[in-house]
Amino acid sequence: MIVAANKVVKMHYSVMDNDGNSIDNSFGGEPLHFIIGTGYLISGLENALQGKQAGDTLSVKVEPEDGYGERHDNLMQAVPKSMFEDMEIEVGMQFRASTDDGDQSVMIIDIQDEEVIVDGNNPLAGITLNFDVEILEVRDATQDELTHGHVHGEGGCGHDH
Repeated sequence: MIVAANKVVKMHYSVMDNDGNSIDNSFGGEPLHFIIGTGYLISGLENALQGKQAGDTLSVKVEPEDGYGERHDNLMQAVPKSMFEDMEIEVGMQFRASTDDGDQSVMIIDIQDEEVIVDGNNPLAGITLNFDVEILEVRDATQDELTHGHVHGEGGCGHDH
């Protein structure tokens, strides 16, 4: 069976930036399960998987436009430290912030005397991603999985329908 829309794919992957720094790796841990066509994967990786099958291994270079997008400097801003009153904050913490464009995730990237610098870019924005993938299994998604938009484990998905 080949990878196509509405197929469940089970795979191991590792991903590095162009400098060879490891970003994530499932080898030696739990493989990733997802349904093709649900938007779970970045488009550059999902497109590279199309037509492959169980047992295939591949290396995929995903440029930012097909990954997490380019970085946008206007998504970084300084906010008054008083907004975080009574909170222990540190660089790397993530928050949901209300913006003119709706809620978005922001990460603290710097803490100064009176201001906190937050960044609304995805941490992987602007980075070329280099994947090594091993496809372990390809199967049809069940009707329940397609309705819910995600893969169910043994005994269902564990949430109310």
